[in-house]
Amino acid sequence: MIEVGVHRITSEAAKYYALREKVIGGAVSLIGDASTKLEELNKKQLEKLGDLAAKLLPHAPGYAGKTAPIIARLFWKLAGVKEKEFTFVSLEELDREIEELKKELESSSRT
Repeated sequence: MIEVGVHRITSEAAKYYALREKVIGGAVSLIGDASTKLEELNKKQLEKLGDLAAKLLPHAPGYAGKTAPIIARLFWKLAGVKEKEFTFVSLEELDREIEELKKELESSSRT
């Protein structure tokens, strides 16, 4: 018998996996949306997007992780800044940064 219904995440590993998927998915969506509006973004916003992509590196598996530094370097180049060091940031902190940047980009596109 197979039951379909509410899936509860209880183990620490499952909680981490769920958060990682949320953060990576949110970041990729934000970067993707921003990439279609490059002309509307200022240099600081482009730099922040590069920083965000760089911070994904330790958390993103497979090809997503391999493209993170490429995307970071492209945004930094568009922003006119030199390549930065890739550092580790917790998923919780990344989640907050994504939400802040998302709000910033949404508010700047409305003006």
